[in-house]
Amino acid sequence: MEIQASTQADRTFNELLQAIVTGQILPGSRLREIELAKEMGIGRGPLREALNRLESRKLVTKVPHVGAQVVGLDVTEVIEIYQLRENLEGLACELAATRMSQTQLDALARLIEQHAQYLSDHDGQLYIEQEADLDFHFMIIQGSQNRWLIRLLCDELYHRVRMYRFQSAHNRGRPTQALEDHKRILEALQNRDGELASMLMKRHISAARLLLEQ
Repeated sequence: MEIQASTQADRTFNELLQAIVTGQILPGSRLREIELAKEMGIGRGPLREALNRLESRKLVTKVPHVGAQVVGLDVTEVIEIYQLRENLEGLACELAATRMSQTQLDALARLIEQHAQYLSDHDGQLYIEQEADLDFHFMIIQGSQNRWLIRLLCDELYHRVRMYRFQSAHNRGRPTQALEDHKRILEALQNRDGELASMLMKRHISAARLLLEQ
């Protein structure tokens, strides 16, 4: 019975996470437990567990006398997250240069090839649907084998970045330039040059942050 409840909580968490990130559930929306439990066909226990996990990911906040509420989008906060990413992902690159296996590097190269093909097929337009850009960063962070970096970046900060990308009308990105940046970072990683990979990653994220600031 406990396993079933845990499975329900996992499924509920993933469904709500996707709905919040993509804007199906809008920022500021109240998450009423009774209505959600009925709508999703689950008990209040698994739902509360899912909501608590969303709160730990900074996607839901508990408001006194209101209850659970989806966090709002704040451009200033996203810029601060990008400032963190510059340094944390620079460190991730430095570690990944010596810790990523050849199999992982090959997978990263294939991802870049898919990214390039997508841009070619769509005449250089946004590739937000595939989230190829964040997938590239995600794989490098995983390759760093540093549990704190993985937890901070992948489990917390990235969901806010995804949320902003999906829902911001002002986010148009720079996919062609991002692809070139990714290629150079990959080359540095393949050469096991952590210092260069770190510098290139910081420069790459800094350019994205400057676009946000503008």
